[in-house]
Amino acid sequence: MQFSSPLKSNSKKVMLLGSGELGREVAIEAQRLGLEVIAVDRYPNAPAHQVAHRSYVVNMQNRDALLEIIEREKPDFILPEIEALSIDALIGAEAKGYNVIPNASAVQKTMNRKNIRTFAAETLGLNTGAYEFVTTEAGLRDASERMGYPCVVKPVMSSSGHGQSVLKCKEDVSKSWEIAKEARGDASELIVEAFVDFDYEITMLTARNGKETLFCEPIGHEQRDGDYVFSWQPMQMSEIAKKRSQEMAKAITDGLGGRGLFGVELFIKGDEVYFSEVSPRPHDTGMVTLITQSQSEFALHLRAVLGLPLGFTFYGEGASAAYKSKAENFKPTLEIDDRLFSDNSFIRIFSKPDTHKGRRLAVALVYDKAEVALKKSRELIELIKDV
Repeated sequence: MQFSSPLKSNSKKVMLLGSGELGREVAIEAQRLGLEVIAVDRYPNAPAHQVAHRSYVVNMQNRDALLEIIEREKPDFILPEIEALSIDALIGAEAKGYNVIPNASAVQKTMNRKNIRTFAAETLGLNTGAYEFVTTEAGLRDASERMGYPCVVKPVMSSSGHGQSVLKCKEDVSKSWEIAKEARGDASELIVEAFVDFDYEITMLTARNGKETLFCEPIGHEQRDGDYVFSWQPMQMSEIAKKRSQEMAKAITDGLGGRGLFGVELFIKGDEVYFSEVSPRPHDTGMVTLITQSQSEFALHLRAVLGLPLGFTFYGEGASAAYKSKAENFKPTLEIDDRLFSDNSFIRIFSKPDTHKGRRLAVALVYDKAEVALKKSRELIELIKDV
């Protein structure tokens, strides 16, 4: 494959639709390969904006505005990095010959929980928990009664756990309804999921380059309010469960098609595997690969997009811990203890232009046996403060 220099007439261009902390790492990897990076997001000075060759601020759900930028820049690859964007723009761009990663149909299915759940369960026949879709508070009350308590309520479209809640009893219905409606995304319809009695959940990072499919070691993770806070790699699991997880990840990614890295979320009960969700892009729980692998999930994503070989070396076990802001601040400053900068740990700061309570600002990474690394990452994250 030929590689060129950016900002030339023959440059290869990558356009990121969504420029948060994950997009920032993708942009850095693209820069390392001499790709020209255009970062697009809804607010100025987003993390990937700061490391891109050019950036744009636009309403990400405005079809015409996104298409105008795509036509202006004429990127070789369009990489959607968030769910909350205009799928019509992606479909329109693909119809004009632009290369949407992995493809517009896959993005359309995965950005909407109704689409991907019915595709996985009813089209592909994958093992999932019971579910229903509702559009009213009364419908939520009826569905939760049928599902039994506890059950999980999510908007059909949202990201990073926004709008998600666990409905523990019928008295919680109104509260769950309001939480879902306040989510960023489309909350006109909700999915109500029966609570799967799982032992643990994993992310199976799965890369496709058009010739082969590669799996990273399974990643265990812990969530709060539907959002990642800790992850570790590898998750200890039986060989049967691991093999079944890879088979399920391959089935869903083969079904979606295209190139790139996918974050496949699965529930594990003994040796049984249940499909949960899939993201057609690097996954927040996969930030642990920044310290455990020779090629992080972000590097693998670019390799897969470009059709390059997908091999990597697994350095060893590790863990990550997300730091979330404790306050609102328009001049974010973090006080970070020196102990985060040890011989087997470091921190990645996302450089977000402003903060609000609960906004993810940094991740601590520790290289050690997973159990030890997780314990240390929990301790290190407490050594960070908003000031």
